[in-house]
Amino acid sequence: MTDKKTESLQEATPELGRRRFFNTTALVGLAGLAACTEKPASGGAPAASAPAAGSHGAANASHLKPGELDTYYGLWSGGHTGDMRVLGLPSGRELLRIPCFVPDALVGWGHTNESKKIMGTKADGNLRYSVGDTHHTHASYKDGNYDGRYAWINDKINSRIARIRLDYFVCDKITQLPNVQGFHGIFPDKRDPVDPAINYTTRVFCGGEFSIPLPNAGTDDAKQYHSLFSCVDAETMELRWQVMIDGNCDLVATSYDGKLAATNQYNTEMGAKYEDMMSAERDACVFFNIARIEEAVKAGKFKTIGSSKVPVVDGTRAANGDAKSALTAYVSVPKNPHGVNASPDQKYFICAGKLSPTATVIELSKVLEWFDGKLEKLDGAIAAEVELGLGPLHTAFDGRGNAYTTLFLDSQVVKWNVDKAIAFHKGDKNAKYVVDRIDVHYQPGHINASQSETVAADGKYLAVGCKFSKDRFLPVGPLHAENEQLIDISGEKMVLMADHPVRGEPHDFIIFKRELLKPKQVYNLDDFPLAVKDPKESGVTRNGKKVTVKMTSQAPAFSLREFKVKKGDEVTLILTNLDKVEDLTHGFAIPGHNVNFIVNPQETASVTFTAGDPGVYWCYCTHFCHALHLEMRTRMIVEA
Repeated sequence: MTDKKTESLQEATPELGRRRFFNTTALVGLAGLAACTEKPASGGAPAASAPAAGSHGAANASHLKPGELDTYYGLWSGGHTGDMRVLGLPSGRELLRIPCFVPDALVGWGHTNESKKIMGTKADGNLRYSVGDTHHTHASYKDGNYDGRYAWINDKINSRIARIRLDYFVCDKITQLPNVQGFHGIFPDKRDPVDPAINYTTRVFCGGEFSIPLPNAGTDDAKQYHSLFSCVDAETMELRWQVMIDGNCDLVATSYDGKLAATNQYNTEMGAKYEDMMSAERDACVFFNIARIEEAVKAGKFKTIGSSKVPVVDGTRAANGDAKSALTAYVSVPKNPHGVNASPDQKYFICAGKLSPTATVIELSKVLEWFDGKLEKLDGAIAAEVELGLGPLHTAFDGRGNAYTTLFLDSQVVKWNVDKAIAFHKGDKNAKYVVDRIDVHYQPGHINASQSETVAADGKYLAVGCKFSKDRFLPVGPLHAENEQLIDISGEKMVLMADHPVRGEPHDFIIFKRELLKPKQVYNLDDFPLAVKDPKESGVTRNGKKVTVKMTSQAPAFSLREFKVKKGDEVTLILTNLDKVEDLTHGFAIPGHNVNFIVNPQETASVTFTAGDPGVYWCYCTHFCHALHLEMRTRMIVEA
C-alpha cells in the first residue's frame, strides 16, 4: 500500500514519470551504493515515454495466424520450477516444459524409475532432491553456430547441471558438481582449444558463485574460502577438472576459437555480508587458458578436495603471476559486474557493471597476448569502458556491431555501438556510441537476441526478462507474474512488440532459428531395454514379494484387462506405447498409489510402488488419445 509521503512525491513531481519513480524507489533500496551517485550515460538519447512509431505493426507480427509456425525456438530457464521452457518466437507461445530437477506430474518425471535414475535417489529410493532453481541455459555448437544436439541448464540450489537431448526435448543426464555451492553461470565451448579438427562442443564450463571453505568440513577459516570453476565433459557429463580461484564465479562466456573461457566476479572482497561485498571499486573478469589447464592436469599438477577425485588446479592470483605459465588471468572491471557475454564478431567479451553505470569491452586477442608474455599489463586488454546508464546487467548482440544492455535501475534497454564505444574510450568524444534506448516494464534482468552469441547473429528479435510487472497484467494477489517482453531490433530504433506474463522466476534464455533443429516425433522402440514389443509379452510374474507387471498401450486399450497383486507387494509396472502415430501419447494412473506417468509413441517407462489395501483400483489413461479415451482402463486387483 502506498504511503502518503510516496503519494505526495508522485503528485509534487509529475515530471518524474512512472519509470523514474520506480527507479527512485529502487535506488532508495540500494542506499549507499556508488552507482546511485553516478552521472547519466554520456551521449544517450532521452528515454522514450511513449511506444515507438510502428509499434502496432510490430505487435501484429508477433500474432501468428492459425496454422502458422514460429520461425525461432527459444529455450528458457524455468526458475523455481526446476525445468526448461520451450517457446516459439515471435509468438511467445509456450510449447513445452522439460522437467529436469523437480518432479513433474504431467509426464511422471521423478516418479518413473527411468527419471529417478537420472535425477538421483537416496538409499531408500526416494529422490535426493525435490527442489531446484534453474537460471542459465545454453546449447551445443558447431562451426560457431548451434548444432541442435544438446542444451544444458543449471540448478543453483544443489549445484547440478542437466543435459537436454534436443532430438526428443528430454533431460537425459544430471551431474552433481563436487565442492561447489551456488552454481550459477554455464557456457559450452565452441570448439577444441588444441585440435582444430574438432569444431564442435566438447566441454561445458560451470561457475561456482558462493565461496566456501575447501574442504567444507565444519570449520570456518576465512583463509580456506574459495570458489571452483568446473569443466564437464559434454558427452559423458563427467567432471574433467576444476580450477580453484580467488573470489567467485558469476556468469560464464567462451571464445569462438575454444582457447578462452571467462567468468565475471563480484565480491572479490570475499565478504560474508552484503555490505562487505561492495567496498571495492573494481572487481574482475577471470580468464581461463583451457589448453594450459588441461596440460597441468595431464602432468599431475593438481590436488583433490574432500572425497572428490576430480583434479583441482590452482588458479589463484598468487599462483599465476607469471604470464607465460599462468592458467588464469584477472582483468579488472567495475563494480560488482553482472554478466559476461561474447560478441558474434569473435573479438570481445563484454562485462556490465551493475553498481557502476558502465560496460567494459575486453579484447580477447590482447588477453592471449598477455598469456604469451607480449602484453605488459593485463588491463591493457580493456578496449573500452563506457557509461550506459544505471544498473547495467546483461548484453546481447545483433551481428551488425551493436550491443544491447539491460539497465535494471533505469528500466531500460540501451542499444550501443561497440566500435564507437571503443573510439570514445580512446579519446574521440564526438563518437556517439549510444544508438537508442527503450523503456521496458520493469527492472529488466536477462536479455538475449535471435542467434545472439553465434556467428549467425541476425538482429531480428530481442527478448528481455523484466523482474517486476506491477501494473502490466490483471492482479492475481500478492505474487505477480514476471513480464517477458519481445522487441523488434531489425531497424535503427527498437520497437516493443509484445508482453508475455510468466510464472516466476525465469532467468536466461537463447533464441535460434527453427531449421537448426530436427526433433523426432516418435521414439525408437529398440532404445528401451525394458520395451514390451508385443502385447503377447504382457503378464504378471512373481519373485517372492516382488511382482513385475508388463503391459502395452494401443488406443483405446491396455493389453491387460486386469492384473492381480497382493497387499504389500513391491510392484514394478512396465508400460510400452505401441502406437506409432505422431502425437498419440498415453498416460497411466493408479488411484491411491501415487502413480501417474505418460508414454509417448514407441516409448517405454516403468514405475515401482507398494500395493496398498485390498480392493479394486481402476487404472486409466490420463492423456486424451481416442474417442474411447474414457473407456481406456484396466483394473489392479489387490488381494489380502
